[in-house]
Amino acid sequence: MQASLPADGPVRRRPVQQRSQERVERILDACAVLLDEVGHGGLTTKAIALRAGVPIGTLYQFFPNLQGLLGALAHRNLEQYIDRLARRTEAERPAHIGALVDLAVEEYVAMRRALPGFGVVDFGLVGRDDSGSIHLLDAVLDNNAAVAERLWVFGADLLAPGAPGAGQDRSAVRTAMRVALECADAVLRLAFRTDPQGDPALIAECKRLLRGYLGGEARRE
Repeated sequence: MQASLPADGPVRRRPVQQRSQERVERILDACAVLLDEVGHGGLTTKAIALRAGVPIGTLYQFFPNLQGLLGALAHRNLEQYIDRLARRTEAERPAHIGALVDLAVEEYVAMRRALPGFGVVDFGLVGRDDSGSIHLLDAVLDNNAAVAERLWVFGADLLAPGAPGAGQDRSAVRTAMRVALECADAVLRLAFRTDPQGDPALIAECKRLLRGYLGGEARRE
């Protein structure tokens, strides 16, 4: 997948030529692999450049620091997730929010199981809540809010009557998506902490929780 760097994020220079794009891809790929090997605490730009086979100066042509590089990786992961989810929804045409929830969770789980580094940096630094870690995608919005901005368009028309955000303005839908993401984030982290491949029972429980909330069951008086 070609690198898609944030237009106004912590990136020094956007690659234009194919050769530059390929270098950025190698740098991001190397970063992802090293995250699995040494974790965030052991990651250095020098090690990433060495693994990518590029001079350290080349890395700094595109990324001002390690934080900027991690932000670009999180952004690439988000773009891949949105693309995967769009393809699934186009192919399967979910008729209600519960079906969409299943697709969204399944695509995240599939990426967590297969994508290098995704267990450390998915759309942010997993399990970290310091300012730098929760603003990898956007300088103003935290990571989950930024993801909610991308996801609300998938589910706005599927929210059942009585569900949070249903029949209301877009900000209410975004808020509902944000709350759903916070819940999913916590339960799925638990699922992969319990089992490196994701505990099936907890993944199923995550789906049930989100169906109940976004489907309106949790809003019954």
